Amino acid sequence: MRKRIIAAMLAGIMVMSVTACGKSADAGGAAGKKPVELTVTTTFAGEDTNAQNYKDAVKAWEAKSGNVVVDTSASSDETFKTRVTTDFETGSEPDVLFFFNGADANSFIEAGKVLSIDEIREEYPDYVSNMNDDLIPGSLVDGKKYAVPVNGYWEAMFINTEILEAAGVEKPGADYTMEMFKEDCEKIKAAGYTPIAAALGNIPHYWWEFAIFNHQSPATHLEIPASVDDENGQAWVAGMNDIKELYELGYFPENTLSATDDETFAMFTEGKAAFLIDGSWKVGGIVGSCQSDPEDASTLDADKLAKFDVTYVPGNGDRKATDLVGGLSSGYYITRKAWDDPEKRAAAVDFVQYMTSDSVVPAFAEHAASALKDAPEVDPSKFNDLQVKAIEMMAGATSLTGAAQDLFQGDCRVSTFDGMPEIVTGKVDAADAVAEGLAVYHNQ
Repeated sequence: MRKRIIAAMLAGIMVMSVTACGKSADAGGAAGKKPVELTVTTTFAGEDTNAQNYKDAVKAWEAKSGNVVVDTSASSDETFKTRVTTDFETGSEPDVLFFFNGADANSFIEAGKVLSIDEIREEYPDYVSNMNDDLIPGSLVDGKKYAVPVNGYWEAMFINTEILEAAGVEKPGADYTMEMFKEDCEKIKAAGYTPIAAALGNIPHYWWEFAIFNHQSPATHLEIPASVDDENGQAWVAGMNDIKELYELGYFPENTLSATDDETFAMFTEGKAAFLIDGSWKVGGIVGSCQSDPEDASTLDADKLAKFDVTYVPGNGDRKATDLVGGLSSGYYITRKAWDDPEKRAAAVDFVQYMTSDSVVPAFAEHAASALKDAPEVDPSKFNDLQVKAIEMMAGATSLTGAAQDLFQGDCRVSTFDGMPEIVTGKVDAADAVAEGLAVYHNQ
């Protein structure tokens, strides 16, 4: 398993060369033909590390194909997910969509509004043939594969080493436990710093995930409890109570219940908070905070970036610290709307094949994972210090397990996501909050 993970990580660490990759599809706008206009929606926007990579790749495809992309991308959040769902319901969906392949996609897959990879291959046999199909996740609706992945993700713990040094705390390693973590948090707090950067009233997602995971194992984490009283249900309750304990010990920011995620992230990058649990996409935000111009990599302050590192989330019980949350959770969909348009079908296929080609994927995957069959040669010297540290961290991962919250969607999460402030302050019992969420899940 470890060799496979290392191979997947290293498959994604070379800088993109914009080489044409269309296989059997005619791009539709080349050779003097009338340009095709594709509407494309992705999550490559805002603070996403790959926002610029996406813009560069789109520009290269437009130059190669002669077609035009109308980009309607936006940062991924609940509002964005709702917008995508509404667009499909109202017939306003894009031609190509880069989106999640979990429960968020169920509604438009059930409605038959996107095509499976196999269906596309009936007309284009070589469609995304450079991908390892075994690594492409199937739909929760019918098990078929719809979304062609580009880059995977991982969730781990970023650290501000300057604060750790000031507090006399060693960098956490592969054997890091929650007990060790609490001891370190106490030292950090005593040194006058905030131990954990997190906005529990805004984005409790990562702590929710790992707190639960710490009472389960990679084999059981994705099993949604049948009730609050079964073994997994009790694991969820114990996880919520662990967060409550950390809150009561004063390890979160004083304003954690009212602060935004952006505000607590700034505490971390500005040297006020020591630990930050987040995803691989946050590497770009940290690097950007170390540049005088966030849009210009040449303005990077290497000394400032050297103060940041990434390591494993403290483990507990059957979950080792090196058991991480991660996977290939998103990909490109071709919509039925584009497929049924004779002018757009070939262009949509060509676009997805270009964006998921061996030459483009590595720029997006970098220190994460990909589903490419053949790993390209890489040059680690082309990456910044934090990216290299991330690659080294991932080389020590013992497993990647998907996020339970991706299966536990929408109203199910309100009682424990939106309700986290009430849980940690004791206004609502953790067991009651979990029971409420599970009741919504099972009655949908």
